[in-house]
Amino acid sequence: MPKNPQPVYYGEYLSLDQLLTAQNPHSPRYGAEAHDEMLFIIVHQVYELWFKQVLHELRSIHRLFQQPELGDADLYMVGHRLQRVLTIQDLMNDQVGVIETMTPQEFLEFRDYLVPASGFQSVQFKELEIILGLTRGKRIAFDQESFYNRLKPADQEHLEALEQLPSLFDCVDAWLARMPFLEFEDFRFWEHYQAAVTDAFARDEAIIRENSASEEQLAQELATLQSNRSMFEALFDNNRYKDLQKEGAVRLSQSAMLSALFITQYREEPAFQLAFQVITAFAELDEKLTIWRYKHAMMVQRMLGTKIGTGGSSGHDYLRRTTEQNRVFKDFFAMATYLLPKSALPDLPNAVRSELGFARTKRR
Repeated sequence: MPKNPQPVYYGEYLSLDQLLTAQNPHSPRYGAEAHDEMLFIIVHQVYELWFKQVLHELRSIHRLFQQPELGDADLYMVGHRLQRVLTIQDLMNDQVGVIETMTPQEFLEFRDYLVPASGFQSVQFKELEIILGLTRGKRIAFDQESFYNRLKPADQEHLEALEQLPSLFDCVDAWLARMPFLEFEDFRFWEHYQAAVTDAFARDEAIIRENSASEEQLAQELATLQSNRSMFEALFDNNRYKDLQKEGAVRLSQSAMLSALFITQYREEPAFQLAFQVITAFAELDEKLTIWRYKHAMMVQRMLGTKIGTGGSSGHDYLRRTTEQNRVFKDFFAMATYLLPKSALPDLPNAVRSELGFARTKRR
């Protein structure tokens, strides 16, 4: 017996009547239809469908992170759904190649009919950025000034309300900050880590002094070493770390950064494997979104050269600047600055290793 008493018809289930009649080129209103306008519409509609699915996944992840505690089962689900988002992002990045089968002249046949419509008006993409943690204050100046002024009032209100809620970045920061193993009984990991860092820099300095070919080279290499040493020292100095946050050099809270670093350096420990996968997935999400922005910028330059965008931006130049600026989880990339070789890491006490192993009796 089927579970559904009423038979389902493929076209009705997928609403194909509505879906396949939702492509309405504008060029026929002014003359002959521009052949490539259909491609332009379908590509962007498909993007919006993928945005909808990505938002569906991110909202569920957001809800999981907003719980007082995130157990192993929920953390697995976060990682699983992030992997789905990453797979969708691969499709979205590849899809740029489809629209690039259209030549610049073919685009110009209908481009002026679209003014002032623009990707600026994609409410779903703005929502995706906001839920990740990219709010107006984190954007380039043009975005801060014109983020909402091309949207309908209802869309503006919706997005402004979203900006008042904790973002996924905020939730991930809070999750990392409450990680329990940085201090365990008499064990203070960062005291041991600082000692290991000090030893590592002392060895590096000795190597530099023994192998520099000239005084000029020695001075240059020692200056670089001191710069790296200062960055490490800021990790453990609350005031200096806050200065880095004010300068925009880091965004994660100090405790969250230290936890992420601890997890990354001891990622082979059973209790950290899921957490490390989640951290890595957020970094990859940020990377793939950056690649999408870059490919979009290159595509626009190919299509428009230095022409302004239909939404009034500087076109390619604007998109190129957002490629680096509009990133959320780049702290996870910067962590490589602070990593030590496995051989230089302090050994974890047996009691800590026991808690981090599969046989631990207490759950996180």
